[in-house]
Amino acid sequence: MAYVIRKMKQEDIKQIQYIAKITWNVTYEGIIPSDVQENFLKSAYSDERMKQRLDRSILFVAEMDEKIVGFANFSPIGKDGSVELWALYVHPKQQGKGIGSALLQKGIQIDGVNEIYVNVEKDNQIGKTFYEAKGFEVVKEFVEEFDGHTLKTIRMVLKLKKSHIQNSAC
Repeated sequence: MAYVIRKMKQEDIKQIQYIAKITWNVTYEGIIPSDVQENFLKSAYSDERMKQRLDRSILFVAEMDEKIVGFANFSPIGKDGSVELWALYVHPKQQGKGIGSALLQKGIQIDGVNEIYVNVEKDNQIGKTFYEAKGFEVVKEFVEEFDGHTLKTIRMVLKLKKSHIQNSAC
């Protein structure tokens, strides 16, 4: 099935909230307690926070048969050409079909971007493998408190070269 990558609209919020919840629950099962996940999702993906994200950041959605199947949330571009990839989630049943790669490519194509940073939970093998395959490199590891739960986090960066930009035109 074909999918389309486009900028997010306000009417996409409910579908984004659903994708975030189902993907978080599958990805972090056994890594982050379910009550901690639910607290985070209620806060980070509330209607108000989603409207703020839409106004203050760059959001792309992947749409298949008029349903959102994934999304990516990038920060505004910093003066140094860097962006933060805050979220890249694809419905578990749609993973492995190139949708996450296409969403990442949209971020690579943002004018003026030369580095993309992302934080990944160390035990999130799916995320780590995905980012490593795309050329991200670990720049540091740290421990952080997350709603009373200790997370081991890996900070990764993708330094863009002309080849990434040229390949992104595919």
